[in-house]
Amino acid sequence: MRLRNVAAGDVEAYVRMRCDEAMMAELGGPLPREKVEARLRKDLALVAEDGAWIKVIVPDDSDGAAGVVTLWQDDEDGVTVSEIGWMVLPEFQGRGLAKAAVRRVLDAAAADGRWGEVHANPGTTNGPSNGICRSLGFRLLGERDVDFGDRILHTNHWVVTPGEHRRGSDTD
Repeated sequence: MRLRNVAAGDVEAYVRMRCDEAMMAELGGPLPREKVEARLRKDLALVAEDGAWIKVIVPDDSDGAAGVVTLWQDDEDGVTVSEIGWMVLPEFQGRGLAKAAVRRVLDAAAADGRWGEVHANPGTTNGPSNGICRSLGFRLLGERDVDFGDRILHTNHWVVTPGEHRRGSDTD
């Protein structure tokens, strides 16, 4: 698996991930295509200014996008926090790609040094994403409601310090 920066040509992968009912079930439901295209433009600008790391997950056996992992900073009650999130298309799920991608981004964040503690907020019922957090050494702080794209989501609130996350095999 490799990670690369998101590119303008990733619009169809973005649409597949964010306009699909099953893919967006934990994130408040599918988005309209025009919102997804606007999101890609915003993401390209963030990457260009190094304001976020938005990495496309490319499996070894494919040239196409399997998903994305994103590390960004946001303001929470006047405090800047770093957050990580990920999505993997259905045909690529269950291969350990998301876990490997999250681990690699956390490794890069540890080397970079600017991100501080990294938060993750998977839905409380999202077993696979909560499992990734647990297995990579995130600490569960509890449940909370978060605003995601003007939608309120009930999530588990996890946090990890890059460099202190577990570094086991990509498939464990």
